[in-house]
Amino acid sequence: MLLVFSFTISRLHAQNHSIAYYNGTINFSADSTCIVPVEVPLSAMSVRGFYRQMNAGNYKPMVDSLLAFRRKHKLSDWLYYQLVRKTAGQLSPKNDDYTRYTLYKWFLLCKSGYDARLAIGRGQIIFYVRNEEDISDIPYVNYKGNKYTCLNYHDYGKLFEREDAYKPVDIAIAGAVAPFSYKVTQMPDFTPDSYEERELAFQYRSKAYHFRVKVNREIPAIFANYPGVDFGTYFNIPLSHETYQSLIPVLRKHTRAMSQSKGVDYLMRFTRYAFLYQSDDEHFGKEKRLSPEQTLSADYSDCDDRAALFFMLVKEIYDLPMIALLYPTHITLAVGLDKPAGKPVMYKGKPYTICEATPQKENLKLGQVTVALRDVSYQVVYHYKPGETATDY
Repeated sequence: MLLVFSFTISRLHAQNHSIAYYNGTINFSADSTCIVPVEVPLSAMSVRGFYRQMNAGNYKPMVDSLLAFRRKHKLSDWLYYQLVRKTAGQLSPKNDDYTRYTLYKWFLLCKSGYDARLAIGRGQIIFYVRNEEDISDIPYVNYKGNKYTCLNYHDYGKLFEREDAYKPVDIAIAGAVAPFSYKVTQMPDFTPDSYEERELAFQYRSKAYHFRVKVNREIPAIFANYPGVDFGTYFNIPLSHETYQSLIPVLRKHTRAMSQSKGVDYLMRFTRYAFLYQSDDEHFGKEKRLSPEQTLSADYSDCDDRAALFFMLVKEIYDLPMIALLYPTHITLAVGLDKPAGKPVMYKGKPYTICEATPQKENLKLGQVTVALRDVSYQVVYHYKPGETATDY
């Protein structure tokens, strides 16, 4: 559905603004006291000056409306941050004044209760937020005993400097104490016209299966700068409602008359053969994990992406125990079948059947490992037990 996010800037520079953002409508006013210039050159003094003026202005109706929308629609921190970004972009377009745009993001996030920080150096403004999760592939700093991950390093690309190039701007903000989480446990509703159908097909036991799956065009933008989260967080990123309804009931129908092991084998081969393979280095030029819905819509995917998709399918259709096996250059899943197949992996006294969802040189069956990995050690990096909190390692 369509969210029209609007507010009015009265008196000086009066303008009406609207933001299409998922579901619902927000209306509030932000007067000229919220249109704050930034003194140049950038310095700790100019940052503090921006904060003083904003803090003395009539910002509260805007923040209250943002928070009310977050509560109503149960937005995760990551999705709420996307709303903050869009709001800041309306107050000061990113391409017109990046420093001012970043200051608005920081101010709105802090006034929303998050422990966000700024650092400056080399003419750059670096935006951090306190995070207590296991996050990889993005810069972070330790400050006053807490870890802060960087929210905007990607905007600078190769111009981003070493951590010691930036000095923190220490500003005490009452109520800005909450850590930020990258967990996404619920996707928002989208407008029907933001979906498109993708045709998928594969063969199972000489029978051809065809699917018309609805995928949403906004998903890639949501996860464009999403970091490398722990496997528990990554595997549990859900599908949007329409995508779920276009795929899961169909797979349930196809597997209903199958035994448990045959049904899991069917899901494994769907994940393995319904998509083209390409490594992240070849496709993106870097490591990038795709959410299950991104994998359904992407031209190519690799082992991480397929492991996450296969996990979601098995969880939704059978809800079986699973472990993730991380090799030096590969990841795969093992499933706790009622009747293990092949040579099971023993973990905490229980057998798990390896299910290779990524294409290999061999046509691997349930419980089989590619020759290239048979003598390679692995690490269990994720343990899912139905009805219990997942465990990451």
